[in-house]
Amino acid sequence: MNRILVNTIFSLLFIVFVSDNLFASDNLSKADTVSNTEHSEQKGFDTGEFIFSHIQDDYGWHLFTYNHHHVSIPLPVILYSKNRGWVTFWSGKLAHNHSYKGFKIADEGTFKNKIVEINDQGEFVARPFDISITKNVLAIIISCIILVLVFVSIAKAYQRNPNQPPSGLQSLMEPVILFIRDDVAKDSIGEKHYEKFTPALLTIFFFILLNNLLGLVPIFPGGANVTGNITVTMGLALVTFIITTFNGNKNYWAHIFNAPGIPWWLKVPLPLIPIIELFGVIIKPFVLMIRLFANITAGHIIVLGFFSLIFIFGNISEVIGLAVSPVSVIFTVFMSFLELLVAFIQAYVFTVLSAIYFGMAVAEDH
Repeated sequence: MNRILVNTIFSLLFIVFVSDNLFASDNLSKADTVSNTEHSEQKGFDTGEFIFSHIQDDYGWHLFTYNHHHVSIPLPVILYSKNRGWVTFWSGKLAHNHSYKGFKIADEGTFKNKIVEINDQGEFVARPFDISITKNVLAIIISCIILVLVFVSIAKAYQRNPNQPPSGLQSLMEPVILFIRDDVAKDSIGEKHYEKFTPALLTIFFFILLNNLLGLVPIFPGGANVTGNITVTMGLALVTFIITTFNGNKNYWAHIFNAPGIPWWLKVPLPLIPIIELFGVIIKPFVLMIRLFANITAGHIIVLGFFSLIFIFGNISEVIGLAVSPVSVIFTVFMSFLELLVAFIQAYVFTVLSAIYFGMAVAEDH
């Protein structure tokens, strides 16, 4: 259980530091300048803005709106600028298109919704090094804290009552843990090596499952689209790739560079099969990344799309909007239950495929 705790903390640190705040170019074209004008008054309901504002990352955590007043949790902004050095402040300083200490959130261009550095005239200067605690980063920290508390409490319960049947939280989690160990890790990796990889597989499964479920809860600490963020799924896929690569035995690499049963003319002089196999090594984690990201994001978009129908038809006529509302709500509830099923399926699929890759890396040649 201590190894599960260590793997959980490792996943937290790894994924946080591949946050999408770090993935941006420092070049900006003339068309990508920061807008200095206030947003024009919105005409009608903008479906795209409504959907993407709910699924994208943010520098603050919006809770609710009361009487046209937005209630949000400000988060720490941590920037490094060549001109100003390290700068920290709360994200609330940049709300409502305001600038603070020479920084603001770009409302258009390459760095839209990212913090950029501006001069006194409001013109773009540079994209600072940004390691801010965003909504998704905070959600990752919360989910990892929950996982650590749950597994530590379960481990202590087993230590206190080693010969007693599980109860409470133990009885809920034990069947899932045994399922991942026996039906996923042992079956995919084999009796000899499965114990080594079980903590990593448990961490991957519960991390994805918990964040999938929290993403379906509309109130804090839920509502963050963690597993629908491609940099997070990339971090998870890289964890699988690194574990597979560093645990690959001679047989694993031999099948990549000199696969048995393949005609020599497919290996020499042009190493066609080794090249294809190497591409496969890279494509496998890439597919893991895309599958999880696409399924979770698509589910959120469909749910929000059905919900948007109320406002779309309401702009045409209040009567039509009221008439469409029951149908929209029914489809939204149906899709929410479907998303609940997908949350479990995608956590299971990612874990099973990771276990298969681990098993391929340590398989012995027979």
